[in-house]
Formats: sequence, C-alpha cells, structure tokens
Amino acid sequence: QVQVVESGGGLVQAGGSLRLSCVASTRTYTTYGMAWFRQAPGEREFVSAISWNGGDTYYGDSVKGRFTMTRENNENTMYLQMNNLRPEDTADYYCAVHRPTLPLTDWSAAQRSSYDYWGQGTQVTVSS
Repeated sequence: QVQVVESGGGLVQAGGSLRLSCVASTRTYTTYGMAWFRQAPGEREFVSAISWNGGDTYYGDSVKGRFTMTRENNENTMYLQMNNLRPEDTADYYCAVHRPTLPLTDWSAAQRSSYDYWGQGTQVTVSS
C-alpha cells in the first residue's frame, strides 16, 4: 500500500503562483504513474498526470500552459507548479497513485478509476 501526503496549498491572488507537493511513503512509488485531481463543489476533476520516470505528462484542458507537473524519484516526491492562477482554480487538490497494472495513457490518466490510492488533499483558494 502506498500512502501519499499533499502540501503547499494556500490563498493566492489571481495571477499568482503556488507549488503543490506530494510525498509518497514508499520507494516503490518510483514505479508508479502519479496524478493530481481537484475538487470544488461537484465532481473530482483531472488536472495532470506523469509517468513513472517523468517522461510523459498529461494535462486537463483547463490547466494546459499554466500548470507543470514534475517528479523527483530520489525524494519520493512529485510537484505541481501552478502559474497564472484563476479564481476557477479554487479547489481541494488531491494526489493519486496510478494502478501499476494499467498502462498510463492519455485516456487512463483522466479516469478516477485508474487510481488506487489517494491523499487527503490540500486546499487552494484563488481570490479575484
């Protein structure tokens, strides 16, 4: 079982930046794809995903060109750099671990059912 803990959320003005972090509890994390989802009132929305070695990344349409996902496997940590934040980015942001038995693709990355483990979330609030 993999446990993940998010951090880095907070309050920022529109146009500002935040960097979220997600730390995994096990070194086997380095073999898993990872993702960020977010949830405002309503459904949990796909934000971004990254392959086990960082070679492939996927983004939701609403964040393309503004958010960047990276990972540092030697630190069991992945990051979400969020630039040019908008009020509509306000949400709880969740880190998730992709099923290792499922290939990480553009389609699977965006499906909540592709992920086995989830963090508790970190809150991001963007004021206008």
